[in-house]
Amino acid sequence: MRYEAFHQRSIDDPEGFWAEQARAIDWHTPPQKVLDYRDPPFRRWFSGGTTNLCHNAVDRHLDARGEQLALVAISSETGVTREISYRELFDEVNVFASVLKSLDVGRGDRVVIYMPNMAEAVFAMLACARIGAVHSVVFGGFASHNLALRIDDARPKLLICADAGMRGGKVIAYKPLVDAACTEAQHPPPHVLMVSRGLDPDASRVEGRDVDYDALRAAHAGARVEVEWLESNEPSYLLYTSGTTGKPKGVQRDVGGYAVALALSMWSIYDVRAGQVMFSTSDVGWAVGHSYNVYGPLIVGATSILYEGLPTNPDPGVWWSICEKYGVRTMFSSPTGIRVLKKQDAAWLKKHDLSQLQWLFLAGEPLDEPTAHWITDGIGKTIIDNYWQTETGWPVLSLMPGLDMKPVKFGSPGLPAPGYRLRVIDDVSGADVGAGEKGVLVIEPPLPPGCLTTVWGDDARFMQSYFSHFKELLYSSLDWAIRDEDGYTFILGRTDDVINVAGHRLGTREIEESCSTHPSVAEAAVIGVHDALKGQVPVVFATLREGDAAAAAEGMRARVVEQLGAVARPARVYVVGALPKTRSGKLLRRSLQALAEQRDPGDLSTLDDPGALDEVRRALERGADSGG
Repeated sequence: MRYEAFHQRSIDDPEGFWAEQARAIDWHTPPQKVLDYRDPPFRRWFSGGTTNLCHNAVDRHLDARGEQLALVAISSETGVTREISYRELFDEVNVFASVLKSLDVGRGDRVVIYMPNMAEAVFAMLACARIGAVHSVVFGGFASHNLALRIDDARPKLLICADAGMRGGKVIAYKPLVDAACTEAQHPPPHVLMVSRGLDPDASRVEGRDVDYDALRAAHAGARVEVEWLESNEPSYLLYTSGTTGKPKGVQRDVGGYAVALALSMWSIYDVRAGQVMFSTSDVGWAVGHSYNVYGPLIVGATSILYEGLPTNPDPGVWWSICEKYGVRTMFSSPTGIRVLKKQDAAWLKKHDLSQLQWLFLAGEPLDEPTAHWITDGIGKTIIDNYWQTETGWPVLSLMPGLDMKPVKFGSPGLPAPGYRLRVIDDVSGADVGAGEKGVLVIEPPLPPGCLTTVWGDDARFMQSYFSHFKELLYSSLDWAIRDEDGYTFILGRTDDVINVAGHRLGTREIEESCSTHPSVAEAAVIGVHDALKGQVPVVFATLREGDAAAAAEGMRARVVEQLGAVARPARVYVVGALPKTRSGKLLRRSLQALAEQRDPGDLSTLDDPGALDEVRRALERGADSGG
């Protein structure tokens, strides 16, 4: 079917469309009603149907592909690779589920998982799903205060942690962070289950609370645990995302709708089917990790690659060597990851046989055109941008090569995914804007399957955060966008990342794109800094691939004037050795803005490299490389 007809059917006849898609998963009890939308914007998909994510990801594949690889967990940090078949995954998950039940974890109980990209993290997630527990994966290494906030919101029956993670060869002890979080939390879990990797032999134990996974695994060897059949709309997991109040929001996902959406996305968007291989470079602690490291590939019977390590270790060709070895069909990474490689010798892109690789998907942040061109030329494969949020759980905008591949337009993540009724509207009037005009990207409810059902324990916050921005009941993405004449959407950045320069509204993304067209630039971050005359002025912080700092800085300013006009000219450009980012690769623009305005940079618990902020401070002290 052509994309246009496929998407239109999902909009015109959502119940008929999603009833067909629901056949892709196993149901213990068939759904009684496809869509229940009696309480807008809250909706229930596949009401009355009972199913289970673990059954759909593991059990149902045993007869046809029990010996096929389900999971390959590779760590370039520890040098360990584990190849796990569907049958071995079934065994491990059953043992883990038995361990959970022995610790009094059951249906509806919350379990916090605080682990790096290791096989046991996947076992733990699937074991929770098997018994109907609600998992909340927290990025391994998150600061103890942030972990405590998530503990208090979820009130878990159990916390599962590794003794340590590793990054760049450095051991990061998790247990002291867990101990500090449990001390700070008002509602600490009664038990902490520790999975030892042998990285922190001195890890302390709290008597009566801490239990050792290896010992319990041995005690429960060979265990079999029956699947808990859950009503489609029961919660499957929580995934916390930053909020404007400082208190993280627990994005709540359902069971049946999520499974159906992932099954559809795997073949239609990512072009991966049973027996094929998908490699997502995400961490299990992020939304992509949940959907496309764990549940999505396994639901369709594919092989999933789980990678712990840097894209440059042991060399900048490590990702491509994995693609060659395992015959990866679809790879999913981030623009940040590719920009890291962009600083390396491009010859690394040519050292491995990528003949089986069909697609490289990039998401998590806007993909700038220079980076898209660089990686396209480097590996000779089609690069597909896709746009989604933690809240949506799967793409909102993408191309769909498994269905009907449309032309790539660099700078755009593409066209609406099935079920999404998208509009671009004026932020003041709420009226639809014309082609080529800037507005806010919104989704008309009901949200399709797979999207969040509410904020955990706080329906009012769900409404306030997502549906209160316009007179009309609309989900606001809080992203600026432009839609062209062909229906392609271009994301311009967050609505709160807009710079108002003498009455002219400028998106930071537009200026960053322009700066990045300079051949010396590896990456650019643009912020709005207070100016007594103009209100705000754009200021650029950039890293270079090569070249002289002053010349590159001048060149960036010239490019912006050339492409966007004099009103967008950066007031100052600072060349730095590194930009401050979270561990998931997002730029900490607010921290940059605070330092530039001599304010407190705020919560830095998610900062990946503390030295990056020191780089910025030194640059500000010495003065701009251009402008001033």
